[in-house]
Amino acid sequence: MISLKEITWDNGHELMKLEVHESQKNFVAPNTRSLAQAFLHKGDDLLPAMPFAIYNDDELVGFTMMIFGQKGYYKDDDEPYYYLWRFMIGKDHQGKGYGKAAMAEVLAYLRAMPQGEAKSVYLSYDKENVTARKLYESFGFVETGEVQEDEIISRLVF
Repeated sequence: MISLKEITWDNGHELMKLEVHESQKNFVAPNTRSLAQAFLHKGDDLLPAMPFAIYNDDELVGFTMMIFGQKGYYKDDDEPYYYLWRFMIGKDHQGKGYGKAAMAEVLAYLRAMPQGEAKSVYLSYDKENVTARKLYESFGFVETGEVQEDEIISRLVF
């Protein structure tokens, strides 16, 4: 069963070793970079990032990280939102349905409004990442027409 678990000293080292296939490395940042960004994403006007290890039962299979965003960053939204900053399934665990199950867990977590009320969640992906596009569309994400840093922006309204 897929679950999101806190990142600890014990699972952090294993998480930093988790990688995607070589052909996917342009689509997602390494977990070491993501963990550094999670630590650095704080300040007077920022809530902390929400990084999680993705487990299938007791086995680490992936990583995700979300943030609560301030209103007005995206052209279609003038209210607070959540942003799915990272989402990856390790290369040895892909093709087993973990991505779809993990996305369902992520969205359930965000719908609980862990850091405040929001009406939508945004994410971005490389235009060549057809697998990600299909996954996100299957959950109701719709492309906004925005492109940032060569990534397509998609939005899901809760």
